[in-house]
Amino acid sequence: MDRPIVIENSRLVDPATGRDEPGALIVENKRIAGIVSGAAPGAPQGAERIDAKGLMLCPGLVDLRVFTGEPGHEYRETLTSAADAAAAGGVTTFLLMPDTEPVIDETALVDYVIRRARDISKIRIYPAAAISKGLRGEEIAEFGLLKEAGARAFTDGRASIASAGLFRAALTYAKNFDMPVIHHVADASLTGDGVMNAGAFATIRGLKGIPIVAETVPLDRDLQLAMATGARYHAAQISTAASAEIMRRALTASDRVSCGVSINNLALNENDIGSYRTFFKLAPPLRHEDDRRAMVEALADGTISTIHSAHDPQDSETKRRPFAEAADGAIGLETLLAVALRLHHSGEVPLMTILKALTCAPADLIGLAAGRLRKGDKADLILLDLDAPWVVTEAAIRSRSRNTCFEGARLTGKVMRTFVSGRTVYDAAS
Repeated sequence: MDRPIVIENSRLVDPATGRDEPGALIVENKRIAGIVSGAAPGAPQGAERIDAKGLMLCPGLVDLRVFTGEPGHEYRETLTSAADAAAAGGVTTFLLMPDTEPVIDETALVDYVIRRARDISKIRIYPAAAISKGLRGEEIAEFGLLKEAGARAFTDGRASIASAGLFRAALTYAKNFDMPVIHHVADASLTGDGVMNAGAFATIRGLKGIPIVAETVPLDRDLQLAMATGARYHAAQISTAASAEIMRRALTASDRVSCGVSINNLALNENDIGSYRTFFKLAPPLRHEDDRRAMVEALADGTISTIHSAHDPQDSETKRRPFAEAADGAIGLETLLAVALRLHHSGEVPLMTILKALTCAPADLIGLAAGRLRKGDKADLILLDLDAPWVVTEAAIRSRSRNTCFEGARLTGKVMRTFVSGRTVYDAAS
């Protein structure tokens, strides 16, 4: 049996309820046993007492879009290395995308990920299963069996399903099992061979652009199909002001649709690409500053409900190429929270809104009892120093890959300790 824990002298912050007050939290048998305002009561016999020294105590983060190399490309990232990176960033749960080799489109693969994560990971890893077999967009996977095996959502990861008929069938099928469909909105016929946001900057750089309609056309289609079928639909990540407006209209008509945003599209714009810096080649691409600001506003007003890292490790061979030939993607588990806190420190988005989009909102989307300070829930927690300054350095990155957009970035807000089921899985002091 694990020793009981009392975390005292903390600032308790629970975005699910709006709680923000000094207090203490008691952990017994791996779960939250009590939450009290003010001073801690007497500790259970044999308890470990942790003095938070005024640090914020809040739920661990839930990240809905994480790619790894395992199975198939472990040299990029293993479940173990991804879990280490996640714990350091305060992420206690993440949803694994099915873009592996082989693709997570069969029950055996779902079972493999669940068992493997349980055996070797210090955090919670849940698999998302593919919408279409082999991510080819041609035939729907066996949703019922995949749900039974433990899949938490259906998605084609980096791929977008072109066929409206197939996607409508997938939404109908998913609705029968009350499972969310998380879809990457990018029309390949409109994206073409574009490699960055279409506009003046792309022209100056001599690069082919990706137009805004490559995102808005499939988004509009998806929302119409979702409302026609009554399915639970989540646009994985939007990046343009026009997409935010489409979502606002849809939200007035249905409470079963939602959307997320990558931390990259909240924090960066197309100018960050600079002189063809391939770590900034992403999907969706970094957009104009007006679009970035629109993403911030959409988060603040509730149009965007979740923020994710879009953690996508790539090796040097796929990134050290001419910009147009380099692979898309950047890592982000370790910097997700600190970069999001920039919006709090600048006064652009309330702290509770940011934390909600990183904790209870994504947990609710995939049906997890997580992301809350609630008696009886598993004690997945973080101690956060909101004002601690730090610099992102390649040497300190725990991910097996190094393709971060934030190398050398000066950030404010650092995870000091991460708990999963009450056990410390990361301690900044050690």
